[in-house]
Order: sequence, then C-alpha cells, then structure tokens
Amino acid sequence: MDLLKVADYMHRHPVTFTVDMPVELAVDRLIKGRQTGGPVVDSNNKIVGFVSEQDCLARMLMSTYHDQQSARVAEVMSVEVLTVKAYYGIIDLAQMMLKTKPKVYPVVDDDGYLLGIITRTDVLGAIDKELHSHYRRVV
Repeated sequence: MDLLKVADYMHRHPVTFTVDMPVELAVDRLIKGRQTGGPVVDSNNKIVGFVSEQDCLARMLMSTYHDQQSARVAEVMSVEVLTVKAYYGIIDLAQMMLKTKPKVYPVVDDDGYLLGIITRTDVLGAIDKELHSHYRRVV
C-alpha cells in the first residue's frame, strides 16, 4: 500500500474560487461541482485560501438576518490552508486526515500552485480498492 500516491487519486480539475467572487457564486459552484469546499486561487493558480460550505452558509445566514447582500469570498475564506503534495502517500494522508478537520485537501506543487484536490472519499476509495485487490490475490 506504500505505492498508493495522492497523484493517482486526486481530482485534477476541481472547482476553484477567486477572492473577489461573490459568496452566492461560490455556493453555486460548490453545489454544481458537488464539492464541500475548494481552493481559492490567484490569477496564476497559486493557492491563497480555502472556502467551505460552512464558511458560505454562515455568511449567507448572517446576510439573511440583516437583509444584506452577501460578501466576497475573501471575507469568508480561510487563509491558513492544509495542503498536500501529489507525491504524498495515501496512507500518510489518511493518517493526517484522522488528526485534522478538512474533508478536502488542495494538492499543490512545491511552489504552492494548485494541481488538484483530494477528498476523504477519494482516500477511503483508494484504500478500499487496494484492500480488495490484495484480498483477491491472497484468496
């Protein structure tokens, strides 16, 4: 299982966001892309933040109470983003996921440029696939 790499299971074309994007548009992208969150990138595709459904929900709910227009992604995103590299092992990532909160991790190169995303579901599927493959070889 040490051979399982993030690059083999990541989504290479994730839904992304910009800092000046309205939260309503971000929500629309999250829903249509069936992602629970995603990376916020600059014009060079470098990660500058992360926005989640929870971030958007909190802001939209507040806007509803105060009868205001919603905000821009920059106002609701997290700027400290947990990222992984494409060459990381799936097992190492799974262990990291047990200790940290995110369900979606941006995959970046060594300079912080976005390559894709990987989710808990992807990691679980990779491990399950490998276990089934190993079980078939043993039986």
